[in-house]
Formats: sequence, structure tokens, C-alpha cells
Amino acid sequence: MLPVSDAPLIATVLPPGEGFGPGRTGAVGLIVRRLARMVPALVLGGEQAGPVFDEVPFRAVRSPRFLPGNVNTRYAAGIARALRQIGPALIEVHNRTEVALSLARRFPRTPVVLFLHNDPQSMRHAGRPEQRTRLLSRLARVVTVSEFLRRRLLDGVQAPAGRSPVVLPNPIDLAALPAPQRQQPLILFAGRVVPEKGADAFVAACETALPQLPGWQAAVIGADRFRADSPETRYVRQVRAAAARGGVRMLGYRDHPEVLMELSRAAIAVVPSRWAEPFGLAALEAMACGAALVCSDRGGLPEVAGDAAVYVNPDDVSGMAQAIVALAGDPERLADLALAGRNRARSFGLEAAAMRLTALRRQVLGEFGAAGGPESRPALYTAHRD
Repeated sequence: MLPVSDAPLIATVLPPGEGFGPGRTGAVGLIVRRLARMVPALVLGGEQAGPVFDEVPFRAVRSPRFLPGNVNTRYAAGIARALRQIGPALIEVHNRTEVALSLARRFPRTPVVLFLHNDPQSMRHAGRPEQRTRLLSRLARVVTVSEFLRRRLLDGVQAPAGRSPVVLPNPIDLAALPAPQRQQPLILFAGRVVPEKGADAFVAACETALPQLPGWQAAVIGADRFRADSPETRYVRQVRAAAARGGVRMLGYRDHPEVLMELSRAAIAVVPSRWAEPFGLAALEAMACGAALVCSDRGGLPEVAGDAAVYVNPDDVSGMAQAIVALAGDPERLADLALAGRNRARSFGLEAAAMRLTALRRQVLGEFGAAGGPESRPALYTAHRD
């Protein structure tokens, strides 16, 4: 890991609209925060609706409203203006292909690295093979958070020489987890309450399972968005009504530390995602907190959970209920699975992820001949709005 005084200035760009403070931070913001606490970086993002995390240098950027184009092109213009003032040695863009390409065009002498947290084939400027080829050729590197996403990126594509995409799995800060709790007979869903995450399937499975499990409870933590004022959508209302019928508690949005605390108390965590999860951060956090994991086998989830989960089909509610009942009724298996999950989670520790990220940065900077220097430090530790 580079000493702060000798490290080149790294600018890390959040997606537009991503929260970066208590009560409004999504998965990308959480990952960026974790890594920025370990390896120096200045985080840039959109204007925030409240206080930001004070342990990470952050600069809020206003997008010019008069420019033609969409939210990403206007955001890229605002970010570019800020970057010209601070002169970073390396620019990292999270989850916005359009922003990354725009900045690479504006800063041809500065390496731009794109971190993909979602399926590139569902993104603008990356849906077709020729677009993904262009992405790989014009950026210094593309990083994916799972091998599943790497395969999706390379589908029908030959990576240019020296530009092969890199897999850097999302990390978890094991030291920041709650102290071990006494496990309660609780079955927990923690995540966005949207159809692709399978909250309705979880509630339906628990409605079948709970009458067979005296003394057990089930609860849903989450809302449509990662913020306290998340809208009460039609889907959320439907899940809430079904939960009331099935005896499942709806706890609503909780800030991330509270979610981790509830996971540390739950005996079973269920991640019944219908869509192909790009990674599966909710599953990783559940395992790290000591909950026995039940999850679907779609997308990157098997990479995260390995042999430390019971896999279910999220569209088979009866089968999911049977799996929950069987696990809850077998204390020895429950304890073994929880232990396997904790052990599995250790391989995603933050320290190892920080070292891999530092190595990647050094490699990219070396390829571009960028050395950086102490003159960048005032910009790194100044947080203000552009």
C-alpha cells in the first residue's frame, strides 16, 4: 500500500445520484467508501441531500443544466470541470460507461478505469459486442466485481492486447461488523423491495414455512430505494399486504449499520434474487454476520456463497419454504452453515481487496508513465462543492 505522502492523486467518480452519507447510500457508495478508507482517493459525486461521510475526502459536483444530452453527459461535464482543477493521476469511474468514455475523451493523457457493478449488456454504450470492444480499447482498464460480469463483458468480444478486464470482487470490512450476537429464531430478508430481488417470493415462502416452525419469526428490511424517504410503490404495498397476511414483519428502510446488526441476530438470511445478481453483496454481508444463507444460484451469487449456502429457485415458492423449514429444524446443520459462511466471508476481506486495488493502480499508472506526487495532496484533502 502506498504511503499517503507519496501516492498519486486518484479521483474516484460515483454514479450520478449515488448517495454518499448516512441514510442514503447504496451498494456502490458503500464499496467506494470502504476502499477509500484503506487506499487514498478523492471521491467525486453529485450534490448530496445531507452530510457526507467525514472520514473520506469527498467533493460534490453540480451538473450543468444548460447542456444538451442526458443526465450522464451533463454529469460528465461537471466532473470534468472539477478534474481539471485537481489534476488527478488516475480517474476511476464506477458503473457509468457513458461517463467513463466521456472523461477518457476529455483527458487523453490520464488513464481512466471503469468499474462495472452491473451487467454491461444492460448498459448504454455496452449492449452490443462492438460497443464493449470500443469500451475495452478506449479505457485504460475495465474492472468487474465478479467473474460472471467479466464473462458478460467479453461475450462476443476479443479484448485488446494488454486491456483484458480485471475481476476485483466487492470487499467487506470484517473489523466493522457488529460484535457476535446470540442468534435468534429469525428468518430475514434484507435488500431492496423490488420484484427482481424476490421480496414477494420470500414473504410467500415464509407464509408457508412459519406455521411449521413454532417460535420462529420472519422479517423484511428494505424499501424501494436506499434511503429513508423511499417511495411507497405499488409493489411495496403488495408485499406489505402479503406480509400482514403471512405474519411477516415489514421493518422498512434501515441504515446500513442497523441492517448489519439485524443480520448478526438472524439465524437465517434469504437472498431470493430473480435477476442475475452482478455480485451478491447482501449474501456476503449475511454470511459475514453469521446468518445461515439461503439464496438463488443466479449471476454472481454462487461465486460469493460457494458451498456455504442452500440454493433455491426463487420462482419455486414451495421449494423455498421446504428449504427454510428443513434448515430451521436442523440446529446442527444451521450452525455448520453459519460457520461455513463466516469462513467464506473472510476471503472477501477489505485488506486483501485494498492490496489488489493498489496493485492495479500501480500497474495502470506505470503503463501511462504517471508518477503523481505530493503536490496533489492539498486537493486530496479538500472537500467542497464545485
